[in-house]
Amino acid sequence: MSLPETIPAPLTRALEAKGYAELTPVQSAVIEAETEGQDLLVSAQTGSGKTVAFGLAIAPTLLDGADMLPPPGAPLALVIAPTRELAMQVQRELSWLYAETGAQTAQGVGGMDQRTERRALERGAHIVVGTPGRLRDHITRGALDMSALRAVILDEADEMLDLGFREDLEFILAAAPEERRTLLFSATVPRPIAELAKTFQKDALRINAASTGTQHADIEYKLMAVPVAERENAVINTLLWYESTNTIVFASTREAVKHLSARLHNRGFDVVTLSGELTQSERTNALQSMRDGRARICVATDVAARGIDLPNLDLVIHADLPMNAE
Repeated sequence: MSLPETIPAPLTRALEAKGYAELTPVQSAVIEAETEGQDLLVSAQTGSGKTVAFGLAIAPTLLDGADMLPPPGAPLALVIAPTRELAMQVQRELSWLYAETGAQTAQGVGGMDQRTERRALERGAHIVVGTPGRLRDHITRGALDMSALRAVILDEADEMLDLGFREDLEFILAAAPEERRTLLFSATVPRPIAELAKTFQKDALRINAASTGTQHADIEYKLMAVPVAERENAVINTLLWYESTNTIVFASTREAVKHLSARLHNRGFDVVTLSGELTQSERTNALQSMRDGRARICVATDVAARGIDLPNLDLVIHADLPMNAE
C-alpha cells in the first residue's frame, strides 16, 4: 500500500518518516475529493488516528497549493481540545506532520504560564492548539488574533460539552471569521453536538468512522469477580502476573487513588498518580516518569486521565467499575 497522491508532498514525507504505509479509515475518509473545502462532522474514537486526520483535512486549506506556509503571523488554524494533555499531544502531532511546511505552532492551555503563551502568539503562529477556557481568555485580552483563521477544529467535542465548555466554545466560534471551515470530531453525536454543528457549521459533510468493526480489535478484555475486601490484593496479583511495561489503574475518586497508590508503593511498585488536584507541573512530571521508565504504573481517576498519550501501554485495570459505559 502507498499513501494517496492527493496528500501534499511535505506531509507525505513526514508520514513516511513516521513509518506510515497506509492511512486509517478516518484519515482516508477526510481527504476524499468531496471533503475539500467542506465543513466536516466526524464520528471518530480515540486511537483512530484522528489528529493526523484533521491535520490532513485542513492541509489544502492552509497550504493553498503551496509546499510552504507563509511567514507566521495571525494563526490560520485553531484546534480546541478538552484537556491540557490532549491539547499538548495534538500540538506535538501537528508539529511533526507540518514540519516541512515551515509551520509554527503555539498553545493556549490552562495551567501553563499565560505570559509565555502570549509572547508566542505575538511572535506569530500558523496553528494554535488549546483548551476552551484559556483560548477564550486570550481572545478576550486581545492576545489571540482570530482575523486570519481559515479553519477551526473541535477535537473530542462530546467530551468538551460533558465538561461544561459549551459557553466557551460558542464564544470562540462566534469570534472566528464567518468564512472559515469548521471541523467537528466527536466519538458520539448526541443532540447537543448536533445542535452545535447546526449552529456553527455550513452544510457539514457527515463522516462516520467510529464503528468500522475493527476499532480496538487487538484489545483483550477480562472480567474478574472478586469480593470488595480482596479488590486491592487482586490488583496487586494482576500486576505481578502480567509484568507489563506500562499500566494504568483506574480508581473512582481522588481518595481511592491516594490509598491504592500508597498500597502499591509499599509493595515495591514504581507508581505515579493522576488526579484533579495535581498541578500541571506535577501531572507533566508524572507522565514523563511513565514515558522514560522511572515509573511503570499510573493510578488515576478516569477524568484526570482523559487525553493522555502513553507509549507501550499494555495493561489497563479498573479497580473500581467505570462511572459510565463510555
